[in-house]
Amino acid sequence: MVSKYGTFRAVMVSAGLIFGVGLLVLLINPQVGASPLRWGMEWPNTDFSKRSVEWNEILSGGPPKDGIPSIDDPRTESISKIDNLTDTEPVIGLIINGKARAYPLRILTWHEIANDELGGVPVTVTYCPPCNSSIAFDRRLDGRILDFRTTGKLRRSDMVMNDRQTESWWQQFIGEGISGEMTGKKLKIIPTRLESFADFKKRAPHGDVLVPNVMSMRNYGANPYVGYDSSAFPFLYRGAMPKGINPMVRVVVVDEEAWSLPLLRDKGVVSRGDLKLRWRPGQNSALDTRTISEGRYVGNVVVQRGVGEAAKGVAYDVTFAFVNNAFYPDRVINTN
Repeated sequence: MVSKYGTFRAVMVSAGLIFGVGLLVLLINPQVGASPLRWGMEWPNTDFSKRSVEWNEILSGGPPKDGIPSIDDPRTESISKIDNLTDTEPVIGLIINGKARAYPLRILTWHEIANDELGGVPVTVTYCPPCNSSIAFDRRLDGRILDFRTTGKLRRSDMVMNDRQTESWWQQFIGEGISGEMTGKKLKIIPTRLESFADFKKRAPHGDVLVPNVMSMRNYGANPYVGYDSSAFPFLYRGAMPKGINPMVRVVVVDEEAWSLPLLRDKGVVSRGDLKLRWRPGQNSALDTRTISEGRYVGNVVVQRGVGEAAKGVAYDVTFAFVNNAFYPDRVINTN
């Protein structure tokens, strides 16, 4: 298996995993790449004197700066013109001020970040495959409109982003600056749904869909992380594992709580006060089979607060149990 991170993919054999040379180097010497002196050559405008994390937590995922190119000039088509997305394929559905757009994981798997504007709001839509985290942010902060790109680095197996305006580094899963001028700053998270294309079409029939700027640029629709979400352990992760749950089980993170996806699937609906989490079938995994549209079914999650027509979407993330534990070790994952 060969990942776009360069060295993650391996050959599965009965004796275990035979990893690529780059990953072996990282395992033997986890400090490789974890040095602002080394990074300064690549990122001369980042103020590495400011930081909120330990350098040895940040590992090179393989690609250099812009090695995973962000989408900075998004191209879209109306739903009626889309003929290469199956109904069960996962998309990040975003609706702002009556404008709706779907961001297919078949595209974001290869780019991870899309800098866009929707309904008059500058947004960054992100997807981190190693932690299955899909989050949209408002790009406006402190009088600036930021645009983001990947650094090629991972911390706790989660993408480290960089904004081009201040060259600060950001943790995708929490939307917080971790090095540079913006250290400690928080981006506003915008509610989205990780949903099947069919579900997006039902709730936004007049919406549009992100399409590749150049179809031949990447193998869109293919999954470079074959079998990842059924593997025994996460990619480039050296932290503590969660207790009482497989680290690669999907969990739904909302506010200060988390629920296992198997629990939500079994119950159908989980309530906490005026908060409701619902599961229904119809979406396949983007991290299973080689072809994303053929991945095993994991289902759709809808999270809302309120009752009836007054119910509003709430920001949530469907990630892996180890990610929740890595960033919120005291947060209990509800499993029954």
